[in-house]
Amino acid sequence: MGMTASVLAVDAGNSKTDVAVVAADGQVLATARGGGFRPPAVGVETALDVVAEAVRRAFADAGVTSADHVSACLANADFPVEEEQLAAALHTRAWGTTVEVRNDTFAILRAGVTEPRGVAVVCGAGINCVGMHPDGNTARFPAIGRISGDWGGGWGLAEEALWFAARAEDGRGEPTALAHALPAHFGLDSMYALIEALHLEHIEPLRRHELTPVLFATAADGDPVARAIVDRLADEVVTMATVALTHLGLLEEETPVVLGGGVLAAGHAQLDDRIRDLLAERAPKAVARVVRARPVLGAVLLGLDRVRAGAEAQERVRSEYVT
Repeated sequence: MGMTASVLAVDAGNSKTDVAVVAADGQVLATARGGGFRPPAVGVETALDVVAEAVRRAFADAGVTSADHVSACLANADFPVEEEQLAAALHTRAWGTTVEVRNDTFAILRAGVTEPRGVAVVCGAGINCVGMHPDGNTARFPAIGRISGDWGGGWGLAEEALWFAARAEDGRGEPTALAHALPAHFGLDSMYALIEALHLEHIEPLRRHELTPVLFATAADGDPVARAIVDRLADEVVTMATVALTHLGLLEEETPVVLGGGVLAAGHAQLDDRIRDLLAERAPKAVARVVRARPVLGAVLLGLDRVRAGAEAQERVRSEYVT
């Protein structure tokens, strides 16, 4: 029978899963990567089977058979009831004595702060915001799309750019360089051709996300329409952060606001500057920082919080992931 590790950390997103097996002193015993975690598409058990394959490899490499605690930060765990259901499903896998499931945005937040205190806004394919207070209180949004009031994220930005570009080409909207830049990305000469190709799926629907960098490049070249879309995203990021800070009673205290995800970590100057300007107006004590560490670090730290590991263990594991 193998020895038992302290924490099994799981960060499972739509595109990939990272796991880490960590000892009580913060030593990373093993890591593994697996496929995406998509329970809405394939069902909970099939989605967990993907995670199980990565866990099996990590346990084997670490020479252990289980952990004291499973800290799982999972995509598609958008409501507390979903976290509870996923935690129950994880319990049946017998990977650890105790299990805690959180939305994967909490992993990015915890990766970017030195204690469980602060707010994170994540903008990747979608957009989300969560906050934590040391007293255990949290702030969160459903973050499941337009029906929950969301705007932004790489997918939403691409659709917004397409909307303005289509209207510019046919005369319903104001001129914008997006009308040429978006179809040109796919080797096409007009928005009409791009709309047709997307509609008939001559271009795979998932490739729409490629248009988000085109939007930012067009904004950087000075196009007013593209710049207005980027400014709107900055406003949305700061609005979410300010609401979360207010909910936690942290608006008047110096508090980290962690920015993560592919869009916010990309270093777009206009977006970064606008976010900081708006935070200075609406939440002047907020301290914005971009986190580029792999989110599984946050899942590990949340697990170490749960098992009451000391600061030395947390610093040790952080040194493994932050260079």
